[in-house]
Amino acid sequence: MAWTYDAVAWLVSLGQWVDWVQVAQRYVNAVPALELAHGPGHLQEALARQRQWAVGLDLSPQMGRLARRRLRRAGLPPRLVRARAQALPFRDGAFPTVVATFPTEFIIDPRTAREVMRVLSPQGRVAVVASCRLLGRDPFSRFLEWLYKVTGQRAPLPAVDASAWLQSGLALRGEWVPVGRSQVLVVLGERQ
Repeated sequence: MAWTYDAVAWLVSLGQWVDWVQVAQRYVNAVPALELAHGPGHLQEALARQRQWAVGLDLSPQMGRLARRRLRRAGLPPRLVRARAQALPFRDGAFPTVVATFPTEFIIDPRTAREVMRVLSPQGRVAVVASCRLLGRDPFSRFLEWLYKVTGQRAPLPAVDASAWLQSGLALRGEWVPVGRSQVLVVLGERQ
């Protein structure tokens, strides 16, 4: 169902999905960057257009095909790897920046935290675009906000499962970033 991803994301974000994803680009402070779960490649394209060297990682071969096609159509080199975030195929300290946008449960897996810490360089940064809030008062925005709440989409990192990140040695903080008629929550981790 990867082919439906962009349409569904556009609908549930009221057309702001790509802008939400691209917020992560603001936190790429050094390259090369590693993007966990690159999906259809929107952030990979934005980074490549700004000449920010990045590698995208995703387990889904379908998402890999979508991202590769997006990058090639834009005349950009695809730097994509198919692998699990819990077993990153990179050397220790390879990336000064690791980003993820709206990741699934893999992000709270302790193995993911260990692997990210392993490949993160000294003084590295992790940025996770974790959640969003629609600010519109129109009926559809209010309905979507209600739907996000009842489906548990407002809790970006459940406390019981985030212990590996809390114990990772990163100084963690969250910040809400305004994007159009919404806000996105970015969870930042700076290596001490």
